[in-house]
Amino acid sequence: MNKKWEVCEKDYELIKKIAKKHNISELLATILVNRNIIKDEDIRVFLYPTRDDFHDPFLMPDMRKAVDRIEKAIHNQEKTIIYGDYDVDGITSITVLKKFLEERGLNCGYRIPNRLEEGYGLNMKAVKEIADEGYKLIITVDCGISGIEEIEFAKSLGIEVIVTDHHEPLDELPKALAIVDCKRKDNIYPNRNLAGVGVCFKIAQALSQRLNLPEKEYLKYLDIVCIGTISDIVPLTDENRVIAKLGLKLVENTKNPGLKSLLNAIGFKEINSNTVSFGIAPRINACGRMGHEEEALKLFLTDNIYEANEITNNLNNYNKQRQEIEKRIFDEAIQMIEKENLENKSTIILGAENWHHGVIRNRFFKNNRNVF
Repeated sequence: MNKKWEVCEKDYELIKKIAKKHNISELLATILVNRNIIKDEDIRVFLYPTRDDFHDPFLMPDMRKAVDRIEKAIHNQEKTIIYGDYDVDGITSITVLKKFLEERGLNCGYRIPNRLEEGYGLNMKAVKEIADEGYKLIITVDCGISGIEEIEFAKSLGIEVIVTDHHEPLDELPKALAIVDCKRKDNIYPNRNLAGVGVCFKIAQALSQRLNLPEKEYLKYLDIVCIGTISDIVPLTDENRVIAKLGLKLVENTKNPGLKSLLNAIGFKEINSNTVSFGIAPRINACGRMGHEEEALKLFLTDNIYEANEITNNLNNYNKQRQEIEKRIFDEAIQMIEKENLENKSTIILGAENWHHGVIRNRFFKNNRNVF
């Protein structure tokens, strides 16, 4: 792989000025200057974000439509289901929205597609089963922006759909009641890089403002929002940095039994982004990869510490299984490369019937060559 390093020219005068004014090291000041974070307010938000640094949620596309419809569902006690994804972002998205809405009196069902049998996103079979179960409103989280046919099918069955997503839309948007996605072309929201759980957090913030609730009613979920945000590897800038900074403080003293149990099991001495990326995320993702996606969600939803400990033990076992299968596939791939004398090829595509498609890596590197 050919990479070109670009070395920023240092503005030593500006670096020293910022370091002195904000009482930080010149190394940190250099990083800020290189990222063009040079205004006093931008520096403050980067270094010392507070709960006041979240943007107005109603600047997001279709947020008012979504809030109006959810408020109606709460008032009429409509049968509502949250449809999410099987990765950490999806699991935490369902957790935040379900817990928040149930505290408002709306008992929500949930649906997570099985990675091995259904794949990602909405599917016709799931929509039909949701309709058969009598649901009148679907709220998608971390998915839905590409579900054009599925949402049309849902409408034909008398179900309204609110899409909350953070992925890039196609040329055509689905004909949903509301589409809350900051990557829409008509977006004016300042931060287009929220994770799916970040979008759900903004839904909770908007509903809290509409219902005149105290800030703590949505801020208390920042530990879970932080887990999903860091795990989804979105840029930790702007609002995402605020979520990560404030959220990690809540993770340290989390009141969520499942998260507390998981933290105790992984044994990290410090609670930081590495704890999330290398301790929590692999265990949650292993559930989806191994076809046990609901267990990860149940971990975050349970209020029983004994149940949480039992689920945590299962997650650890799924992660060990995932690691063992991944190692076997990797070793077999290397053997195939060596047997067929493929070492000198710039790109190598390999496959085998018995490779677990929930675990298989899309790409790894051998001798600086891409292997797919």
